[in-house]
Amino acid sequence: MKHAAIILALATSATLATAPAEAKGCLKGAAVGGVGGHLVGKGHAVAGAAIGCAVGHHRAKVAARKQAAHTQSHRG
Repeated sequence: MKHAAIILALATSATLATAPAEAKGCLKGAAVGGVGGHLVGKGHAVAGAAIGCAVGHHRAKVAARKQAAHTQSHRG
């Protein structure tokens, strides 16, 4: 299990290193996911942080789309 966590951490860091520097929602999601994964059990904090980052980024992207749609609909 430790080997899988190391591979997941390396894959996540490689993905984040090549992605643009738009981390909206990722840090907050990673913090929440890391804590949740830590509470689940040994070795799950990294996986929780990676998943939390993805979910947080997705939620921020959806909120940005809603805000853009709201702004577009209220322009005169």
